[in-house]
Amino acid sequence: MFGVSSNTIRWGNDIDTNDVINPGDRLVILPINGVRHTVEKGDTIKSIAKKYEGDVDEILRFNELTADSEISVGDVVVVPNGEVHRPKASSGGTYAKASVSSDYFINPVPGSVITQYLHGYNAIDLGARSGSSVYASASGEVIVSKEGGWNGGYGNYVVIRHSNGTQTLYSHLASNSVYVGQYVSQGDIIGYVGATGRATGPHLHFEVRGAVNPFNR
Repeated sequence: MFGVSSNTIRWGNDIDTNDVINPGDRLVILPINGVRHTVEKGDTIKSIAKKYEGDVDEILRFNELTADSEISVGDVVVVPNGEVHRPKASSGGTYAKASVSSDYFINPVPGSVITQYLHGYNAIDLGARSGSSVYASASGEVIVSKEGGWNGGYGNYVVIRHSNGTQTLYSHLASNSVYVGQYVSQGDIIGYVGATGRATGPHLHFEVRGAVNPFNR
């Protein structure tokens, strides 16, 4: 109804995926996809951007702040296109391993070459020709499909939530071919390889959230 993702509403109201909303409940609806953060002691715009994978300049513009503005404990800062991530495991910088079979995920860009092994949020980079098809690594619901803008360095990107509780993210896309709320089957085309956002050449930044990235080998 308001043109924002379901996660934006969940995060803005501390609603778990299994919680139920009822007639008469009052919800905070942000005017943009992202996260609402209440400033705590020691917070800076830079640290908030890092926490939610936002872009400092976008945060400043949206909240009508300048680089010299001071934020105080209790202030509310909106992080455009920010995301709330699960905590990472203490070793190796990856998420805690979920119970998934070794063939649960397929390579989202068959024939690609790994150009960077595990980095960031349990991600690998898959180098491929610009315009190559990107396939859903597993079946699930599209919960983010963002095109246009920096988007925290992701550029155009898609996030799919899978039935076992894991999520996969596909970024730097030339274009997306799915929409939020759409159910996709494993192997469906969800976009095309590009170099949008923080990228020096065409490749797919592929994250697995909630499980070991099976292609980091």
